[in-house]
Amino acid sequence: MAPSHVLVPLDGSPLADEALTQALELFDCRVTVLNVVTPIDAAMSEGGVLEPGEERREAARDRASRVVERAKTRATEADRPIETAVETGDPAETILGYVAAHDVDHVVMGGHGGEQRDLAQRLLGTVATTVVSEAPVTVTVVR
Repeated sequence: MAPSHVLVPLDGSPLADEALTQALELFDCRVTVLNVVTPIDAAMSEGGVLEPGEERREAARDRASRVVERAKTRATEADRPIETAVETGDPAETILGYVAAHDVDHVVMGGHGGEQRDLAQRLLGTVATTVVSEAPVTVTVVR
């Protein structure tokens, strides 16, 4: 069955951008782009050395705005309307929460490999692995 609402989480990476391209090309339905701003606290900074502050939060919000605006531009160029959202939280949890709260029936996202020990995490990335394993909807991972 064709989806009626596709969610594309964007983090500004090339694979996430490719996920948006795929979603716009493959699905003729409502598409929402979601950027998740991860809260910055001292424990997440470089060894806990940097203090959290409004300047760092503002920079994160500005980056999120740029990611979303770039997605809007790409969708306009493809003659496709999109909806956008920026939320704050843990990326995987926020994506899963958005799916549940907004009647999303398909997720298209970029996967990121890395140095993790687990094979699935190495192939897909931690956020993608979590979303694939916990989402109640179909998830397409672009590599």
